[in-house]
Amino acid sequence: MPLDPTMKTLVIDDMMTMRKIIAKMLKQFGFTNVSQADDGATAWPMIEEAYKSGEPFDFIVSDWNMPIMSGLDLLIKIRATEGISKTPFLMVTAEAEQANVVKVVQAGVSNFVKKPFKPATLKEKIDKVFP
Repeated sequence: MPLDPTMKTLVIDDMMTMRKIIAKMLKQFGFTNVSQADDGATAWPMIEEAYKSGEPFDFIVSDWNMPIMSGLDLLIKIRATEGISKTPFLMVTAEAEQANVVKVVQAGVSNFVKKPFKPATLKEKIDKVFP
């Protein structure tokens, strides 16, 4: 799937500042349809509702470490759900341990970016998700 700046995108992070930073970067890249959620547990009903309404999210950018439902748990849930299992998913993480990186790769993450990151790094990671 090619990159379409009008695609429906969901940014998930428990830190409002980080959500705003990522959303702002996406808007700088031309994204025009960006929604936000503060946790995987908040995001999941939004993802389900969007799919049921016939307008699923086309791209998800999620933090890994969140208090109620982690990004990894959300990714696993999405990958196991028919109809949305192929949704491009970019994991944002402070996790640097190789074993943890392997976990998200095995779970089917499209790509990941390590915090802190610059806009150019985020753009590069997105471009690899949408070649």
